[in-house]
Amino acid sequence: MRILITGITGFAGSHLADSLLAAPGVQLFGTSRESDWPAWCAHLADRVPFQSCDLADASALEQLIGRVQPEQIYHLAGYARTGQSFQEADEAWQGNVTATRRLYDAVVRAGCRPRILYVGSGLIYGDAGSEQGADENAPFRPTSPYASSKAAADLVGYQYAVASSLDIVRVRPFNHIGPRQSPQFAVAHFAQQIAAIERGQQPPILQTGDLRPRRDLTDVRDMVRAYILLMELGRTGEAYNAGSGTAHAMQEVVDRLLAMARVKIETRQGADLLRAADNPIVRANAMRLRNEIGWQPQFSLEQTLQDTLNYWREQR
Repeated sequence: MRILITGITGFAGSHLADSLLAAPGVQLFGTSRESDWPAWCAHLADRVPFQSCDLADASALEQLIGRVQPEQIYHLAGYARTGQSFQEADEAWQGNVTATRRLYDAVVRAGCRPRILYVGSGLIYGDAGSEQGADENAPFRPTSPYASSKAAADLVGYQYAVASSLDIVRVRPFNHIGPRQSPQFAVAHFAQQIAAIERGQQPPILQTGDLRPRRDLTDVRDMVRAYILLMELGRTGEAYNAGSGTAHAMQEVVDRLLAMARVKIETRQGADLLRAADNPIVRANAMRLRNEIGWQPQFSLEQTLQDTLNYWREQR
C-alpha cells in the first residue's frame, strides 16, 4: 500500500506515520514545508521518503503525485495557528483552501484515484454545538480566519467528491493533545513551562491565558487511530466529527498538570495569551464516528497529560 501523508512533520502527522508504519506492507511517503526532519520526528528519516513541498505550488504537486502514485492520501498539511490567523488571514486561506484545492487538482491531472482523507477542524462549528455538542449537520459558524478557511476547505472536499468523483472522506477533529505538540498550543505550553520550572530554568510561575473555556480534548494517538479507521471504513463524500464528547475547563487541565508537578507553582494570567475571540465551550458530537466506524478513545485525559509533561521533561 503506497500512502502519502501531507504535513508529515506536524504533530498529528508524525504520530500518524508511527501508526501506519506498524502495519505490514506499507510504503509511506511524506511532504512538509520543512526542509528537513525536525528533531521530534527524526526517527522517521530512515523509513519515510520525504519531500519539502509547498502545496500551493501546482506544478510541484503534480510531479509529486505522478511520481508517488499513492493509493491513499492523508491530507493533514495546512495553516494551523488559530490565534495568529487574525494577523495572518491571507496565509490561513492560502495554506488551507488554495493548497487543498490544488492537491485535488493534481490528483485529477495525474489520472490516479487514491482514497483521500481530508483532515479539517471542529472549530468550523464555532459555538454551534454548545452544551449538546456539534454534530455533522450543525451550521458552520467560524470565529477566526483559521476556522473560516478550514470550513471552506471542507466544502471544497465535498465539491470534488461530488463533481470530480474523487474518493474523499472528511474528518473534523476537535482539540487533540499529547507528546510532540507545539508549545504554541495551550496544553503543551503549560507542560513545557512546568518542565522548565522543575529544571530551575524559569521562576515558579505558570503563565496562562483565560482558563474558563471548556474544550473537547482527545489524545493525538486516539485521533490518528480514528483517521486510519476512517480511511478504511468512512463513506465517500461524508464528514465525520472526531472527539471525546467531553468538554474540560482549561482550569481543570492546569490543576491536573500542577498536581503532577514536582515543585510548587503559582499561576498568572498573561494579557498577551488572551484571544480576541474564544468560544466558551467546544464539544464534539462524534456519534457517527462511534456508531459507523466503531472508534472509541483509549487514552484517559490523566494519561495524556502525564505523557505530555514527561515528554517536555525529556527535552533539553
